[in-house]
Amino acid sequence: MTQGCPTRGIVPPLITPLKRDGTLDRHALYGIVERMIRAGVDGIFALGTTGEAPSLGYGARFEVVREVCATAGGRVPVLVGVTDTSLKEAVRLADFAHQSGATAIVAAPPCYFQISQVELEGFFRRLAAEAHLPLYLYNFPSLTKVRFEIDTLVRLARLPDVVGFKDSSGDLDYFREAQQALAQFQDFAIFMGPEEMLAESLHLGGTGGVTGGANLLPELFVSLYRAVTEGRVEEERRLQARVMAISNKLYGLGGYGTSFLKGMKAAMSLNGLCENVLAPPHLPLDAADCELVRERMEELGLLVAEGEPAPMR
Repeated sequence: MTQGCPTRGIVPPLITPLKRDGTLDRHALYGIVERMIRAGVDGIFALGTTGEAPSLGYGARFEVVREVCATAGGRVPVLVGVTDTSLKEAVRLADFAHQSGATAIVAAPPCYFQISQVELEGFFRRLAAEAHLPLYLYNFPSLTKVRFEIDTLVRLARLPDVVGFKDSSGDLDYFREAQQALAQFQDFAIFMGPEEMLAESLHLGGTGGVTGGANLLPELFVSLYRAVTEGRVEEERRLQARVMAISNKLYGLGGYGTSFLKGMKAAMSLNGLCENVLAPPHLPLDAADCELVRERMEELGLLVAEGEPAPMR
């Protein structure tokens, strides 16, 4: 039986491993999910930003949902991103996620047209009512052109099927305000998106993180979460420094808003975890940047020899 909705801990946003022909690499997907589960993650989030969901066709999205749910097999909760410009399509994917055994859905505001807070709230009220799974709200204003204002967020959090909130704004003042407003709701997840801010967000009252770097090093983020929540200050400092070093050296190459994805997939491909392929229109790092990633991974002790298991921390 699938476990309940995660309200605390590390819930990695799963990358979508692709083959050179653009099809889903199911073998790589299986391996990445298994590594995360062995590392002790508290759930897995498929079809988020790190999963390149907006760039995938609907057939590919359905395939990802089916494969992730089958691989997890109820061992950890599976959250499925259903963000879409169309309410109908978001509900359709939510229905498939429910049929496949997913635990919950996650949705950011529909992008393209700018919308008001009234329209935003109305969209999510309908999604919560029409979907058959609990819903996590996903705030990412740099990509969606609108954020959940605090009053809107609180009204939506009162709905019985809204169980959590993920903030990828990168604005700690906003996160603090949202956390304080949402603290009134019992067992409500308040997750940080940017992994560099995970530790600080936990100290502010956040309950966990949706950390993309856990695709490469799942145990690192599980360990950091536990160090913070268990009050092991020196370990927290050491692990936080590790997180920042990896972020600074691997995620800034390639330019544009997909630099995190470019660096992540390049690093994972160098360790044999997936191919260095992104969904169109995005391009992977070129040979020169991949060589730079290789050098930096070697410097960080992240590069493994062929045939050896990928590092976990």
